[in-house]
Amino acid sequence: MMMRMLEAGGLPPLTDGLRAPNDDNPLGYYEFERVKKLPEGDVGWLPEARGHAVKIIAALLPHLPDSATYRVLFMRRAMSEILASQRRMLIRRGEDPDAVDDAEMARLFTQHLGQVFAWMDARPNVSYLEVDYNAMVADPTAQVAAITGFLGVELDRAAMVAAVEPGLWRQRGGS
Repeated sequence: MMMRMLEAGGLPPLTDGLRAPNDDNPLGYYEFERVKKLPEGDVGWLPEARGHAVKIIAALLPHLPDSATYRVLFMRRAMSEILASQRRMLIRRGEDPDAVDDAEMARLFTQHLGQVFAWMDARPNVSYLEVDYNAMVADPTAQVAAITGFLGVELDRAAMVAAVEPGLWRQRGGS
């Protein structure tokens, strides 16, 4: 959702289009495959990313080099919704959704997030804004104002608000 919003607002995404939309993400993934190679030291694409929105999962953020500055929009979601979404995705893929207990998965994910936030807090070259997914769907106008203020760039706020698709909020409260 965030990548679509930024694109609608006028901030071009850095994507390669390799991962096609599917049932889990019908509007697309907005991914750039080389991002996944950050742990291997592939940072040669970073100059190309300047002035673009880049989707990077939390686990890969600590692999960003200290030689650049980053503004991170960190999407937060209710844990019950994360777990329900993960479960549904595993089922669609034919994988065992019960391989890891939900309570253990929540504990591990919470621990992981703590590590990522500690990393961001310790880096003077990283600033971040937490954006609540549920609040975004409920009141995108207020969230968009915070995002554009944080980014410090002029974006089309009305287009960003219009890019929010409440119908894709399928895991409400873990249902």
